[in-house]
Amino acid sequence: MTADRAEGLARTARALAAGEVSSRALTERTLARIDASQPVLNAFKLVCADAALAEADAADRELASSGGAGRPLLGVPIAVKDDTDVAGEPTAFGCRGDFPPKKEDAESVRRLRAAGAVIVGKTNTCELGQWPFTEGPGFGDTRNPWHTGHTPGGSSGGSAAAVAAGLVPAALGSDGAGSVRIPAAWTHLVGIKPQRGRISTWPWPESFNGITVNGPLARTVADAALLLDAASGNHEGDLHKPPAVHASLAATRDPGRLRIALSLRMPFTATPKRLHPVVRRKVIVLADRLAALGHDVEEADPRYGQIGLDFVPRATAGITEWAREIPDPRLLDPRTKEAARLGRLLGGAPLRLARRAEAALHRRIGAIFSTYDVILTPTTATPPPRVGTMAALSGWRTDQAMIAACPYAWTWNVLGWPGVNVPAGMDGDGLPVGAQLLGPADSEPLLVSLAAQLEADQRWYEQWPTAA
Repeated sequence: MTADRAEGLARTARALAAGEVSSRALTERTLARIDASQPVLNAFKLVCADAALAEADAADRELASSGGAGRPLLGVPIAVKDDTDVAGEPTAFGCRGDFPPKKEDAESVRRLRAAGAVIVGKTNTCELGQWPFTEGPGFGDTRNPWHTGHTPGGSSGGSAAAVAAGLVPAALGSDGAGSVRIPAAWTHLVGIKPQRGRISTWPWPESFNGITVNGPLARTVADAALLLDAASGNHEGDLHKPPAVHASLAATRDPGRLRIALSLRMPFTATPKRLHPVVRRKVIVLADRLAALGHDVEEADPRYGQIGLDFVPRATAGITEWAREIPDPRLLDPRTKEAARLGRLLGGAPLRLARRAEAALHRRIGAIFSTYDVILTPTTATPPPRVGTMAALSGWRTDQAMIAACPYAWTWNVLGWPGVNVPAGMDGDGLPVGAQLLGPADSEPLLVSLAAQLEADQRWYEQWPTAA
């Protein structure tokens, strides 16, 4: 196996099980790659070097004695986003200040460890996951491996940068308004936003009033599906417990002939926005490829209506809830303080109304699935912006810039339904853009099988960044 970059998740797990490499050697290489990349990419908030090496040694002993039966990720180095608790480490979630170490793993991390994964560190995220860039005074600027002058996106930008650069074979992120899919699009990765509750958010019964879910980032569909299966499952305290799916099996199946709606229309936001011509062209090319693969593709749009009225109370009330956990709120970004103030205003009756409106939204927007099986849309409206583009803006200007760049992903967070980003190619400057496959409730198997078919045709995993 190569020393300069991580192999795929499934390939690494097979090599460990076959005795081709030790977990200790893999983890040492991973830690060396992370250390070498930090001055340029700054993907990691913290690295758990000693703990990871101890976990790797334990994995090697288990591999030698039992071959790791029943533990699909035994000995494989994995990273998680710094909104996710790792026992013995702080969870700063992109904020400044001194945070106490957590006593227990989050349920998703517990399940990854149960599958045998070695947790090598926690990746950077913007403050409380609010923005599609990963920059802040608490940790600096995280940069895109494809072009280090540009952002990898956010808020799971550290996880995306780590996987895209080959530091780790896969990583866990979270998605509250596209925060897995947006950085996946801008770093040429597969990113899965699962059904709400598919991967536990415990110790939060639900995250950000149900709009935020945990999800995997990987270079291939099979690897993303493997990580999804390993992390999936519920804590007894979770509010949402969907029926189990087997994403890895779906990645091996032909999706059959599907009816696919190509939708380029943006949901209403009352702010200026425009689909970049390059993104439009790349998504249409992808739609043509799907048609060539035998699917029925035609233009059609969901009836989004004023869904933003249901998003804002849930998002801002979630910021308010998280802000209460910050040791020194004086250190928060002024934009965060504004959002928390708004969340206090909207956290009562407006939030209750937003939650009650979800069933009607399911019926109205979901009506498109009586005609089509899958919706294809751009993941973002633009290629990745330059680092610093949004960092110094006011709250309102940040919202405008964020919506202009990323108007497509957030609606599916309100609905709680699955979506998968797939790479759609590069712009003229070699910057990645993506497209998302969207489905109704519990449709991960369908979306994964379609993404795998597209991947076999496009072979996007063969491209690696050189900028880093």
